[in-house]
Amino acid sequence: MSGFKMIIGHEQTKEHLQNAIKSGKVSHAYLLNGEKGSGKRTVADAFAMTLQCEQGGTEVCGTCHSCKQAESHNHPDIIYVAHEKPNSIGVDEIRDQLVNDVQIRPYNGKYKIYIVPEAEKMTVQAQNALLKTLEEPPAYAVIILLTENAQVFLDTIRSRCVLLNLKPVPDELVKQYLMEHQQIPDYQADVCVAFAQGSIGQAISLASSENFTEIKSTAIHLLRHVKEMDLNEIIAAVKSASQFKITISDYLDILAIWFRDVLYFKATRDVDGVIFKDQIKDVRSNARTSSYEGIEQILTAIQTAKTRLKANVNFDLTMELLFLTIKEN
Repeated sequence: MSGFKMIIGHEQTKEHLQNAIKSGKVSHAYLLNGEKGSGKRTVADAFAMTLQCEQGGTEVCGTCHSCKQAESHNHPDIIYVAHEKPNSIGVDEIRDQLVNDVQIRPYNGKYKIYIVPEAEKMTVQAQNALLKTLEEPPAYAVIILLTENAQVFLDTIRSRCVLLNLKPVPDELVKQYLMEHQQIPDYQADVCVAFAQGSIGQAISLASSENFTEIKSTAIHLLRHVKEMDLNEIIAAVKSASQFKITISDYLDILAIWFRDVLYFKATRDVDGVIFKDQIKDVRSNARTSSYEGIEQILTAIQTAKTRLKANVNFDLTMELLFLTIKEN
C-alpha cells in the first residue's frame, strides 16, 4: 500500500502536506524540489492518493475504490504529464495534457490532480502556458511539479507554487529500510547507502540490481589496474559499465566511494569506517602511496566529470581528463 506512512524520511514535507489536508487548505500548486531518487514521485503519489481517498483522512485507507485505482496508476483524476522528447516538455504537451484538460471537471474525485515529473524540462513557452492556469485555477485543480532544480522556473511560476525541498534521507534510515524491506545484507547495504548519498531511490536501485557484485568488481578492477592501462582501454572499460544498466554518473559515484575510503583510512586508520571492507588491502596500499592533496584532486575531478557529462561535454574527452588526474595521483 502507498501512503505517507510508507515514505522513508521527509518528515517535515509529510507534516506540511497532511496539515494542508486536515485544515482544508490544499494549495493549487506545489513544487517538489530534490535530487534524483530523493522520493519526489513517492511523495506526490502519496499526496494525490490521500487527497482522493474516499475516507477523507490524512492517510490513505488503501481499500476504497479510489485508493485501489490510484495504487494501480489507473485513477481518472490523477494525471501524469508525459513528454516525448527526452530533454524538453513542449507547450503543446502542457496544453493538451494539462491546460485544456483541467477545464473538464473531475470524474469522481473531489480533486483533479496533475503530476509533472522532470518539470524543469518545460520550455519557457510551456511555462507561460501553465502560468495562465496557475493564475486562475479551477477550485478542484492541484498541480504538482517535480524537479531537480527549482531555480530554472520563471519567477512567476515559483511565486504561485508552494515550494517543498526534499532533503537527503539520513543514512541510518536508508540502511534500515534496505535491510528490513529489501533483505540486503549488512555489507552490501553500507555500499548502497554510501552510493545513494541520502537518495532512497538510488539506494533501492543499486540494492535491487542483479548486477550489484559485477558493477562493484568492474569498478574496483579498473582502479586496481588504472596505472598500467592506456586511455583507450580505460574509456572502453567505463563504457562497458552501461551493460549493467547503470548510468555513467552512478558508476562515477562508485569510484568516488572508493577514493573516499582511501582518504578516510589515510586520515584515521579505522577499518570499521571503510565502505569497501572486502578491499581493505588495496585501500590500505593506496592510502600509503597517495597524498591527501592527490586524493582530494581525484574526488574533485570525479565531480567535475559528472558536471561536464550533464552539460553534454564530449564523453571521451571528459573521461580522458578524469583518468589523467587519477593516473597522476
